[in-house]
Amino acid sequence: MVTITQHDGTRPDPRRWWALGALVASMLVLGFDTTILNVALPTMARDLGASTGEQQWMADAYLIVFAALMLPAGLLGDRFGRRRMLITGLGIFLAGSLLGALADGVTPVVVARGVMGIGGALVMPLAMAVLPSLFGPDERPKAVGAVSAASALGLPLGPIIGGWLLNHFWWGSVFLVNVPMAAIGIAACVLLLPETLPHSQLRSSGGTPIPAAPKVDAVSTALTAAGLGILIYAIIEAPHRGWGDPLILAFFAGSATLVTLLVLRERRSARPMLDLSLLAQRGFLLNTLAATLVMFVLSGLMFVLPQYLQAVLGQDALATGVRMLPMMAGLLVAAKGAGPLVARFGPRAVISGALVALAFAGFLGSRTSVGDGYGFTAVWLSVAGLGFGFAVVPAMSAALGALPRDRAGSGSGLLMTVRQVGGAVGIALLGSLLASAYADRLDTAGLPHAAAATAGDSVVGAHVVAARLGDRALAASADTAYLHGMDLVLLVTGIAALVTALLAAALLPNPAPAVRPALSEDTAMAPAARDAGQ
Repeated sequence: MVTITQHDGTRPDPRRWWALGALVASMLVLGFDTTILNVALPTMARDLGASTGEQQWMADAYLIVFAALMLPAGLLGDRFGRRRMLITGLGIFLAGSLLGALADGVTPVVVARGVMGIGGALVMPLAMAVLPSLFGPDERPKAVGAVSAASALGLPLGPIIGGWLLNHFWWGSVFLVNVPMAAIGIAACVLLLPETLPHSQLRSSGGTPIPAAPKVDAVSTALTAAGLGILIYAIIEAPHRGWGDPLILAFFAGSATLVTLLVLRERRSARPMLDLSLLAQRGFLLNTLAATLVMFVLSGLMFVLPQYLQAVLGQDALATGVRMLPMMAGLLVAAKGAGPLVARFGPRAVISGALVALAFAGFLGSRTSVGDGYGFTAVWLSVAGLGFGFAVVPAMSAALGALPRDRAGSGSGLLMTVRQVGGAVGIALLGSLLASAYADRLDTAGLPHAAAATAGDSVVGAHVVAARLGDRALAASADTAYLHGMDLVLLVTGIAALVTALLAAALLPNPAPAVRPALSEDTAMAPAARDAGQ
C-alpha cells in the first residue's frame, strides 16, 4: 500500500495535490447529495406512494444519524487512523447509496439514508482533519479552500444533476450516481493519502503521529441519537395523531429525559465529547443560534419548495432543479462577499441585516398564491439566498472566533452538531406544519375513503388521484391547500428570522476585525453547503 509522508516536515511529496483531489471528490459527492434528494422527493412520493411524513423521514434519517455520529466519528479517526476511517466512511456511504438505488419502498429508503448518514459522519470531519498531514502552513489555506469549495459547488449541482437523472432514469439513479464517485474517492485515498495514527500504532505502520485521542463515549452517542430520533418522530407524527395524543406527549417527555441525561453526563465528564460549557460564552452561544436558525429555515425550505415547483407549477424534475438556482446563487454570492462587509461594518450589523433580509424573503414568499408564476418565486428565493449567505458565514466565523484557542476543536464540533440538529428539526417541524395546514384545507368531500386518504397524505398523491379520477376540482383544491401550508411555513420562518435578527442586533458582541481575525469565507461556507436541504 502506497502512502505519502512529509519526510522532514519541509519537503512535502508532490503527489499531495493528487491526494487533495481525492478529498475534493469525496466532499463533492457529499455536497451535491445534500440537495439532490430534495428534487427527487416528489417523484419518489408518486412512485412509492409516500406521505408527507414519510418524505420527512427520507430526508431526516441522514441528518439524525449524521448529527449523532459526527463527533464520535472524528474521535474514531484520531484513535484508529484518519485515512482508514475516511476510507471506511466512503465505503459505508457507497453501500448506503447502493441500498437506496435498489430500494423498493419507503422503509428501505429510510434505512439506506441512515446508512449514508453513518458514512457521511465519518467522511465530513476527517476530510478536513487529514489536511495538516498533507500540507504545511503556507499551503494549507489553499487546500482548505479547495475542499470547502467542493462542498459549496455541490449545492447548485445537486438540483441540476438530480433533475437530469430523474428526467432520463428512475428515482434510484439519484442514489446510484454516488457509487462511482465514492469508489473513485476510496481508490484515491488508498493510493495517495498518508495515514495518521496514535503513538501506540505508529511504529508498526510508519504513519505520521498525532496526539493521543480521547475515548469514544458510546453512552453519550446513544443518548444523542435516541433523544434526537424520538424528538423527530414525535414532531413528524404529531399532525396525524394530534399534538395532545398521549403517545406523542410521551415521546416528547422521553426525548427531554434523554437529552437531560446527556447534558448531565457531559457536564460531569472530565473530557466531554460534547463540551456544553462553551455555551456559557455569549458570543459563541448567540452566533451558534443565528447559524442554527439559518439551517433550520434553509432545510425546511428545501423540503417544501420542490413539491411546490413540481406538483403545483407543473415543472419536471430538471426544470425544478434549475428554478432552485436563484436561492443557491444568492447564497454562494453572499458567502463570497461577506468578508469585506464584516471588515467594514462588523459581524453584528452584517448578521442582523442578513436575518432581516431572510425575514423579508419569508414574508414576501408567504404572499404567494396559486395564480402567481415562477417570476415572483424567483424574486423571494434570490433574497432568501442572499440572507442565508450573509448570515451564516459571519455567524460561523464569529462563533469560532469567540472561543479560546485551546478549545477551538471542541467548539467547532459542538457548533456543527447543533447546526445539524437545527436542520433536522427544521425539516420535521416545518414539514409537519405544512402537512397539518394542507390536510385541514384540502376538500376531499365525495371521494372514496382510500382515495381521500391518499390525497390527504401529500399534494403529489392528490394529483395522482385527481388524474386517475379526472377530478379537476380535487387538483385545484390540492394546489390551494398546499399553497396555504407553504405560505404558513414561510410566514413562520419570517417571524423566526426577524426575532433572531432583533436578538442579534441587541445582544451580539461586535469585536473589531483587527482584534479578532475572521474565518475565511470558503472555510465557513463548507458546513453551510453540506447541511443545506437534507
